[in-house]
Amino acid sequence: MRKYVPKDNVQGKAYYTDRYWVAPRVPRVEVEEGSHFAAVTKALGRLSKESYVEIGQLVVHIDAKKIVEVVTLLKEKCGYTQCSEQSAVDYLAQDGEFELFYQLLNITEAKRVRVVCRIKKGEAIESISSVYKSANFAEREMFDMFGIKVNNHPFLKRILMPDDWEGHPLLKTYPMIGDEFASWYEVDKIFGKEYRDVIGPENRDPARVDRYDTKRFSRVGYEVPFDADISSGEKEQAVEYSETILVDYTTSSKTLDERK
Repeated sequence: MRKYVPKDNVQGKAYYTDRYWVAPRVPRVEVEEGSHFAAVTKALGRLSKESYVEIGQLVVHIDAKKIVEVVTLLKEKCGYTQCSEQSAVDYLAQDGEFELFYQLLNITEAKRVRVVCRIKKGEAIESISSVYKSANFAEREMFDMFGIKVNNHPFLKRILMPDDWEGHPLLKTYPMIGDEFASWYEVDKIFGKEYRDVIGPENRDPARVDRYDTKRFSRVGYEVPFDADISSGEKEQAVEYSETILVDYTTSSKTLDERK
């Protein structure tokens, strides 16, 4: 059983203080009458709970239960033939919900629509892979990274992490360098749990360098034999460089005419 550390208040903590610059919110613009986006919102009708324009693209908020109906309408009647991106944002600690978004592209009109909906923790969303084939992998990644189940998906299983992995790495409560399970996963998988005391946990911090690790790290000028005991320190050694490779540019050299 992996060690559990409470992280329920992770989103309740202040991320910014007056020492940091906070980017202003992207301005929202009303849909202009007579525009392409106005025709899209009219086609959606009551399916759209809220709509506005951000950075030149239409953002539509809908009921999560209507997702298949909405994307089918956008594809067949509004020309949005591609789903270029689909994922989620973890707002569990803040609102108790996930925010799901679908990025759709109309190649003919060179327009983009972002469809946004929300579901509560433990709820499932309907698959849109029957409408957009590209959603197949995106929905699997969303399931893998966030643990969001997708109903009627043709093959819903992990796509990035191993099938027996515990936890979902893109949840905000998931530690950035992994948890107790992550630190022992490869040791248990390759050697077995009985070798934990021999090998030790995996180093999940890519920035950490252990100067006493003589198996994978060498200090220039303080080299030691493989697996040597350096608990009492290393002796400094003179660094020698090959004269055939390095050139001393501080000394005068012959001119081209002299060499000829």
